[in-house]
Amino acid sequence: MGTTGQRRVSGVNGPVEQRRSGVGRVLAALRLAAVSAVIGAALAALVVGVILKDVPVLATGGGVLALLVLLAFLGGRRGAGRDAPPARRTALARIEDLRATGGETADVPVTFRLTVAPEPEDERPAYRVKISQSVNLVDIPAYRPRGIAVVEYHPEKPWDVLIVTRPTPEWSRRAEEAEIDSAPESTLVRDPDGGAGAWCLLVLVGLLAGAALVVLSFRGELFASGDAGGSAPKEPSSSSASRTFSTSTTVSGPSSSLLTFGRMRVTAMELEARVDSAYVTSLRIEDHRMAVRGDSARPLAETVHLPSLPYELLPGLVREARATLGVRDAESWRIDVTPGGGGVGPRVRVTVSGTEGTAHLDADVTGRITDRRAVGVS
Repeated sequence: MGTTGQRRVSGVNGPVEQRRSGVGRVLAALRLAAVSAVIGAALAALVVGVILKDVPVLATGGGVLALLVLLAFLGGRRGAGRDAPPARRTALARIEDLRATGGETADVPVTFRLTVAPEPEDERPAYRVKISQSVNLVDIPAYRPRGIAVVEYHPEKPWDVLIVTRPTPEWSRRAEEAEIDSAPESTLVRDPDGGAGAWCLLVLVGLLAGAALVVLSFRGELFASGDAGGSAPKEPSSSSASRTFSTSTTVSGPSSSLLTFGRMRVTAMELEARVDSAYVTSLRIEDHRMAVRGDSARPLAETVHLPSLPYELLPGLVREARATLGVRDAESWRIDVTPGGGGVGPRVRVTVSGTEGTAHLDADVTGRITDRRAVGVS
């Protein structure tokens, strides 16, 4: 039987399949990059959520990872349930070239360049392929350039070719009688997944891109949390230029009174960020307003450190002043915090005013009342 590879090459299936294979590789690369980016973003969201103690971010990252695992599981089951792939088929191939790449054992790795000529019922033109296969030293003389070998190939993966070292008598006879022309070099087929390094690099780039997107989205909170993690407050630099500053803010909206639990501390931290200093010379708190003044030239002992003040105790001092200083229907109240001096901590004065007059009480930073000036008391 004669098999003419040149006649088979004249078909048009080869270029069409190559174009389809190229499009498939591009789509597979895009899909792999997108999935890698989503995985990287989900992992970064988990880390960011733990650092910031942000439950929604943590839950989002964990949910996305769980969804990807579920989809992978379902995809694997669906693939397992499909029909078995077509069996490998036997064909003849012309040996264009062969080269041994090692020889320390009985089985020698040999690189073959073949022209594979599928059977007519496969409707596939002859094509070239490059494979590597271990061949026993005893069998190597049976393979020579321009010789004919029996091979097996996968119909859907033409690059998956294996030389049959012990063919059946029928195929051995056909190999001895066959004549196969060389296919053009342009018909060489390659494994699209053979470039494992490129695919790994694509996965790595996708992971890093997804993670970077999440980290950059939360860079402000991450850097702020890192600055807040220090155990000791930063002291003003002695080399910085001396400056005085003052600022205030007014709160509004439902439950806007500064007596609301937690509102004083939040507002004080906002003012600290605005003046870019944690050390002030005075702090004044009213029902809906807070103001600070400062002078960077003042020694630290003559300043008030805003983050260390007991804001949670101050509403109790206001209630105490309203109830015990003899001012009925107190129309307003005010808290003034000033440096104590002489090594004593800051002094807190709560002043209440009403129709009967004005009264005040003094306390230290622990909330202990040190002095009362009630209405009618000289």
